[in-house]
This record gives sequence, structure tokens and C-alpha cells, in this order.
Amino acid sequence: MLEALRVEVCALHSELPKNDLVRWTGGNVSARDPQTGLVVIKPSGVRYEDLKPEHLVVVDPNGKIVEGNLKPSSDTASHLYIYRHRPDVNGVVHTHSPYATAFAANGKAIPVYLTAIADEFGGAIPCGGFALIGGEEIGKVVVESIGTSVAVLLKNHGVFTIGKNAPAAVKAAVMVEDVARAVWLALQIGQPEEIPAEQVAKLHDRYTNVYGQ
Repeated sequence: MLEALRVEVCALHSELPKNDLVRWTGGNVSARDPQTGLVVIKPSGVRYEDLKPEHLVVVDPNGKIVEGNLKPSSDTASHLYIYRHRPDVNGVVHTHSPYATAFAANGKAIPVYLTAIADEFGGAIPCGGFALIGGEEIGKVVVESIGTSVAVLLKNHGVFTIGKNAPAAVKAAVMVEDVARAVWLALQIGQPEEIPAEQVAKLHDRYTNVYGQ
């Protein structure tokens, strides 16, 4: 079932350790199939180097396992909450990438100090409140806090990103950590100035509608 999507999601999981976004078995990627509404997600506690397409779990929008012999991620309920409340989203990623999570640990958003933040996120990367793992609570914080961004930090926890598909959500997760590291380094030197909102809007529009092929 959903063989092509399983292959894609499995390959995308390899991007997380490759980009230093996760350690051991933490973090996950999921993708929703727009035609069926079914979701492919990482199984709980499986190491990335051992992950194969057949290990991925297929669940329905309510969390019922449709196909798979392993338990789905402990974040499954939150992923599904996001999908149910954001019909425009077909990819969700969760990481504990260190620089972004350092901001999350302090309950701090990442301001628009860099054009790269304006480009990818269209504004500051917000930080939502604290929520326990295992149910829908994290998903609720993501939906309530993410606004128009494709990324949100969760206080004392880590990072969630969303996208029109799973590759877009993974790209956002990579970019969050990249800009978080640059901002942290900048803060060791001094106090950066935020880019004015009107310039942020222009940068984001260019990146969204002009940049690329």
C-alpha cells in the first residue's frame, strides 16, 4: 500500500541524521496521501540506518493502523491532528535539532535577523508552549502557534515543520536548524537588527514566486 510514498518517506528520513537534525531514534517524518487521506509515518524506536520502506506504518486520519507490523511513532496523534486541521499540509517533520532546540528550551522565537529566515519562513519562527508527548496535545500547540510559518518551536521540546508535501517539510526542518545556528553565532558577537516587516514581505514573495525554475 502506498509503495511510492513509503519509498519517498523512507529516503527523506535519511536526510535528518545527514543534516544533524536527530540523534539515535528521535524525530520523525510523515506524509499524507492526498488521494486517500492515509498517512505514512516512521515506526517508533527504529534506528534510521535500519529503516526500510516496508517498516513504515500506514494509518488512517484517526490513527487506526491500516498496514504495518510495527507500532507507529509516539508523535502519530499529533501529526494526525495537524493534518486534520491543516488540509493544505501533506508533510510533517519533528526534530530535536540542537541550535533550534536551544531556542525552544528558552521559550524564544527566532527573529528575522537573516534574509534566509524571511525567504523560507516569511517572518519570525514562533515558539509555542509546552505539551506532553503521546497524544494530540503537541499537535494542538503546533496548529495554534505556527501561524503562516512552515516551522514552529515547542517550548522545552524541539521543532515541528510542515509542508505541501514531505520533501518541503524536510527542507523547512533543515533550514530551521541552519538559521538557528547562524542566529546563535550572531548573538555571541552582538545584537543583530531585525529586518523590517515590509522588506521581509518582499523577500518572501520573491523567494516564493520568482526564485527557482
